[in-house]
Amino acid sequence: MLTTNNRRQSIIWDELEVGLGCGAQFRVLLHLILKPEEVYTKYGLVKATGLRTPAVTQHLERLVELSWAKKRNSSPASYQINLENETVKLIQNLLSELKTTKT
Repeated sequence: MLTTNNRRQSIIWDELEVGLGCGAQFRVLLHLILKPEEVYTKYGLVKATGLRTPAVTQHLERLVELSWAKKRNSSPASYQINLENETVKLIQNLLSELKTTKT
């Protein structure tokens, strides 16, 4: 039987799996989170990550759906990491720690 705590953990793991993706998809999140002050178009992220437009589009949609990224309805649409999201803040802290310990 799942307890409330187990359900919460399951939800968190599901969110991380969807948000982090794997392999190439992780590049979009990594690029956004390492430069949180920047705002990017899909084209800019395609160029920065080396991924194809459909892959970038798909992952951006997931990140916006999870509230990990914000979509600005400019022309063209632009995206920025959502540092108001607690999960994103934790991931950013983890990546910052890894960056300083591995260099």
